[in-house]
Amino acid sequence: MKNSSLNISIANITKKYGDFFALNDVSLDVTSGEFLTLLGPSGSGKTTLLMVLAGFTSPDHGSVKFGDEEVILKPPHLRGIGMVFQNYALFPHMNVEQNVGYPQKLRGVSAAETKISVDEALATVKLDGLGHRRVDELSGGQRQRVALARAIVFKPQILLMDEPLSALDKKLREEMQIELRQLHDSLNMTTVYVTHDQKEALTMSDRIAVINDGQLQQLGSPNDIYQEPNNAFIADFIGESTLVPVTVKNKKAILGKAEVLVNHTIEKDGDFLLVIRPEKLFITSKKEKGTNYFKGTVKDSIFQGESQLLVIDLDQTTYGGQTLQMRIPNGTDLKQEIPGIGKAISVGLRLADSYFVESA
Repeated sequence: MKNSSLNISIANITKKYGDFFALNDVSLDVTSGEFLTLLGPSGSGKTTLLMVLAGFTSPDHGSVKFGDEEVILKPPHLRGIGMVFQNYALFPHMNVEQNVGYPQKLRGVSAAETKISVDEALATVKLDGLGHRRVDELSGGQRQRVALARAIVFKPQILLMDEPLSALDKKLREEMQIELRQLHDSLNMTTVYVTHDQKEALTMSDRIAVINDGQLQQLGSPNDIYQEPNNAFIADFIGESTLVPVTVKNKKAILGKAEVLVNHTIEKDGDFLLVIRPEKLFITSKKEKGTNYFKGTVKDSIFQGESQLLVIDLDQTTYGGQTLQMRIPNGTDLKQEIPGIGKAISVGLRLADSYFVESA
């Protein structure tokens, strides 16, 4: 089954509950056929924004357009969207086929046409032949697929998903991330997906909209969000990182008594944070041009399966006692042995991997 898609335009959406801004003047556009993820911590406003798109929440101010049509006053059932809820919202008294066909029933579609569309939707989510199963006879992953089949059975142009994988175990959740992305690509629906899981967002999205305190913090590709966070919240929230405070003056950054090489992104003096991703550090015995260089002592070494996590206390006198984390893939063919706990270590961070954000 192949669907058409619509672009979405969100302009100046504001929603208050008393004095609390659940959303504060949020604007963004979703391209037709795009997979956009709304990412943020609990209470950030991401689900509120999805509910505004779905029509279940009315904003105090702003505009929502699907294509060229303003839908802000339209009820949910007239917006033509597919919706997958966090708890799946399946009817326990209906079998799989009846659950999936329910949207068609509401639309007055004939039984014969409904049967065809239900069979097609179940085949799309790989549940062929399970139409007569009871919902309580299904696994969590199968229930999630039923909810997805119900959302796409009438071939909507827009699909909204509210943390649909949160109830699944880690292995199944990771498998479903890939399947959902492949399904999106095959159906060509504009998809808006809500999650608080950074890895999930990085895995699935064309673009990510990071939301916190009811405001849009950054909008960009997964690579842009991860590699070039534009503030301290995003640098700390997305992936693993150590935020090291530095003072910048005349384009020179000082950490303790040491100078840190500065890239072109700093254009003014002030207090900044050097964002260090653990996987970007490397063990080195000599200084290299274009590389930030740190000396310290291994405080802890933690085996984590696919990688080894080193906790490094930097030299107190030189660096003011900062602590870094370094991640080394297990099986890496290092030219030198990894120092054990209590041993001295020298690590490098290339200037291209040295990201700076302003202190909050």
